[in-house]
Amino acid sequence: MAHWLYKSEPSSWSWQQQKDAGEKGTEWTGVRNYLARNNMRAMKIGDKGFFYHSNDGLEIVGIVEVCALSHPDSSAKGDPKWDCVDIRAVRDMPQPVTLKDVKANPKLEKMALVTSMRLSVQPVTDEEWAEVCRMGGLDNPPL
Repeated sequence: MAHWLYKSEPSSWSWQQQKDAGEKGTEWTGVRNYLARNNMRAMKIGDKGFFYHSNDGLEIVGIVEVCALSHPDSSAKGDPKWDCVDIRAVRDMPQPVTLKDVKANPKLEKMALVTSMRLSVQPVTDEEWAEVCRMGGLDNPPL
């Protein structure tokens, strides 16, 4: 199972809104970067990801799960180039993990959040996943 990180400005779509979407989840729309789109096309049902508040907060605040495979992005107005996945909230991070904390951890120096900060949908290695979960106070992280 792969791991991912989804970035969202909380003023546009917050962790609370994601949780409020419930078990059905919601489309992760509006991604207009080819690498981020390709990341979504590679996702499988059940893949887990970090939900990251960008711009305001700069922290990983929760864990989400892919609940629908890549499909046309409904916000793309019929443009077939753009896809999205559906994700649902799984759980809060007991302790949010800040960008500052990630950057200060040598185990995470190659994490896409550090090296490709502008990429809105990023892969996360198994080792990075385990380390961020540990930093966030998750003893038994969802795999």
